[in-house]
Amino acid sequence: MDVPSRICCRRVLFLFCVFQEYLSSMLDCPPTCSCSLTEIYCNKSDTGKFFPVVALQDTGSSGNSSVDIAELFNNISSILDSYALIGHIMPYQSGARSVYIIPAISFSHNDSLLNLSKNPLTTLSWQLFQNLQLSELRLDGVVFDCGCDVRWIQLWQQRGEAGLHTQMLFCRNGAFKIRLQNMYITLCDVPEISVSHNSSLMMIEGDNVTVSCNGSGAPLPEVDWTVAGLHSINTHLSNVYWPNIHSINLTLVNVSRDDNGFLLTCIAENLVGMTNASIQLAVQFPPVILKLSEPERRHDTCIEFTVRGYPYPTLRWYHKQILQSEYIRTEMDFYRDYLEGCLTLLNPTHYDNGNYTLEASNSLGTVTKTVYGHFLTAPPFDPDGSPVPSNNAIRPEEETFGVSIAVGLAGFTSVLLIVLFILINKYGRLHYMTKCMWTPAPPTSHSINHGDEFKLNKG
Repeated sequence: MDVPSRICCRRVLFLFCVFQEYLSSMLDCPPTCSCSLTEIYCNKSDTGKFFPVVALQDTGSSGNSSVDIAELFNNISSILDSYALIGHIMPYQSGARSVYIIPAISFSHNDSLLNLSKNPLTTLSWQLFQNLQLSELRLDGVVFDCGCDVRWIQLWQQRGEAGLHTQMLFCRNGAFKIRLQNMYITLCDVPEISVSHNSSLMMIEGDNVTVSCNGSGAPLPEVDWTVAGLHSINTHLSNVYWPNIHSINLTLVNVSRDDNGFLLTCIAENLVGMTNASIQLAVQFPPVILKLSEPERRHDTCIEFTVRGYPYPTLRWYHKQILQSEYIRTEMDFYRDYLEGCLTLLNPTHYDNGNYTLEASNSLGTVTKTVYGHFLTAPPFDPDGSPVPSNNAIRPEEETFGVSIAVGLAGFTSVLLIVLFILINKYGRLHYMTKCMWTPAPPTSHSINHGDEFKLNKG
């Protein structure tokens, strides 16, 4: 094939790819909408075949349509959890049924903004937004039906939440259109809640306990305890005291230690909003030693342990005697009802070999566990030739101090003996010399008659 033919084929393929992409975009975008890479905008109703019908509600005999917005948002809740819905929710009439479709959805990776402006909404539920971290909710151009259903929007506007206080919102009261902030409704407010215990509930493992929660208000609230993640067996008993109190009792059977620290929450909610109250469970149980490992050489030598108990148990170590030394210390961290740490030994020797017993005790009981620690093999004899003592826990520094004292005493004794030897030798010789110098001279013929005179013998 010659070069011009190859160039012509490439151009044809290129044009075909462009046409295919254009045709695909045309098929993906409804004919009543304008589409781009980032959004779809529709301002006309169509037959609905390009979009799924997400909410249906039959019209009444009068033919007036109503919008099932809650069901609509339930179907797209997974989208709202990660993205913002920005666009319009358009009505579509089909025979005797009024349906709502989603002809305009644009996605943004910022889920703090939700724009529902200029939508033909008449009511909206706060529950649609309870799992969203909204910094701004745009409702410009929406005219609601005045009533308890939109009371929550009025309250948000008064509190300045989600930027609603900067918007001019309206509701329709019969034939009149009034500002939403001027709407006045009685018996329509956020419910109040109360629980039978204070912020903490103390119990012992195996107990049975009942806690109650009362939600009051108008409209009558729904009340329930959240028990997801609770290990203890539980039962609910609900009572309604008309016109405005809903009570529910929660009974915990054979309370488990695994529920220690669990935050038990009661929720009361109605059309206007939600309130909650919490009780933290404090389950007491006797200590248990979950782990006691053999010594392991790290920066220092560590006997690792894990103890669980509440109230927090007191730990004591035993090795031939109660351990209390600057060379042996306990290091541990607290996590919920767990104590994890090390018995740390500084440069242990063969004198430290033996059994190490950990004792953990609290007001509910005491438990012990023993592990054998081997650090060094003992030599057959000490350097001085004596056998190695079997029950001697003297530290190396203490041995050095004892040897120093012994050497000092030996040196002092030697010096003393040398001094004594010199003194004895010196004074013994002087006595001998003195004795020789004063020995009496033999008598002569000239001195016999002069008594006991002596003559100095010079030697």
